[in-house]
Amino acid sequence: MKSVAIVGASLAGLSAARALRAQGFGGRLTIVGAEPHRPYDRPPLSKEFLAGQMTTADLALEGDGEDLDAEWRLGVAATGLEQGRSLRIALADGSAVEADGVVIATGAVARTLGGNLAGVHTLRTIEDAAALRADLDAARRLVVIGAGFIGAEVACVARTLGLDVTIVEAAPAPFARALGPEMGTALAGLHEAHGVRLICGAAVRTLTGEGRVDGVLLEDGRRLDADVVLVGIGARPAVDWLDGSGVTVGDGVVCDTGGATSVPGVVAVGDCAAWFDPALGAHLRVEHWTGAARRPATAARTLLSGGAAVPDTLAPPYLWSDQYGMRVQFAGHTLPGDEVSVEEGDLASRRFLAVYRREGRTVAVLGVDQPRSFTRWRRRVNEPAGAR
Repeated sequence: MKSVAIVGASLAGLSAARALRAQGFGGRLTIVGAEPHRPYDRPPLSKEFLAGQMTTADLALEGDGEDLDAEWRLGVAATGLEQGRSLRIALADGSAVEADGVVIATGAVARTLGGNLAGVHTLRTIEDAAALRADLDAARRLVVIGAGFIGAEVACVARTLGLDVTIVEAAPAPFARALGPEMGTALAGLHEAHGVRLICGAAVRTLTGEGRVDGVLLEDGRRLDADVVLVGIGARPAVDWLDGSGVTVGDGVVCDTGGATSVPGVVAVGDCAAWFDPALGAHLRVEHWTGAARRPATAARTLLSGGAAVPDTLAPPYLWSDQYGMRVQFAGHTLPGDEVSVEEGDLASRRFLAVYRREGRTVAVLGVDQPRSFTRWRRRVNEPAGAR
């Protein structure tokens, strides 16, 4: 393999480039990015960057003097992938990149509610965060639609800025999809204690306003006044450009346990990639920083070996969130019906360690301000029942 093209210039793409060079690839390396920026860190966008505690320069992921000997094609999106004597990536400016191997790392796109009212935001990019912060500075009331981790972090920042904040969630409890209703309800108390209004089990009918948003209308007829609205209802994988390429796509690019796709010489990493997880017996997209940082090393070995490399055992998905000065950590994957028990601390104090079990096996762990205990329990996730 003499040339590799990485499509996506964020953390996953940069991690893939680093891994390829570390594993001895000395050929031509091209990195394509739809955004005009060099790779930057996204988690602070909803926290320190939004709060004005970090600058754009602080978000840079590349080290001082780091040189991957790569050609960077930034500010131009990929529009297609064709198979032939080599792999050909068509770009939006009419040019193309040809390579022997391709790493797909195009990430995900925030879901929206449609419409184009001013004051309505999603949060995925530096520009998104800067626009949201500018609106928050002049606002009194924020409504967050969707009680996920990004929405919760934005709610925290908005409260520190003195805004009235309401979170609307269609599920019975916040974070219910990831954490289950009991633990989601426990974290809800953290927000309510800081003055955030939570409305759960409520769907949004529409946003109101003439040119600029002024409210959120719920399906039950209630109307919430709003100067700014953040839509945090998840993201969809950025894979439309792969239509007709032969790459199998479901909820993301379908990959094996090593990141290989249905097309030889093509692997996928990051938010757009649905790797097969033997512990679940299913393909799963992992939209977290650690997945984008660690899995590219496995995908690089898969690509350079032609699929012959034995993939690493997949580490359980891991995420963290900073809310009101407290560190929330979660590892694993939950399913309806999992048993959950508080092993340390207590829910009332909102400092606790909870463990999820399925058929006697630890499948996930949640820690709120319990970093040492969390690290210990995290090692047990997906161990066989009775291993300890």
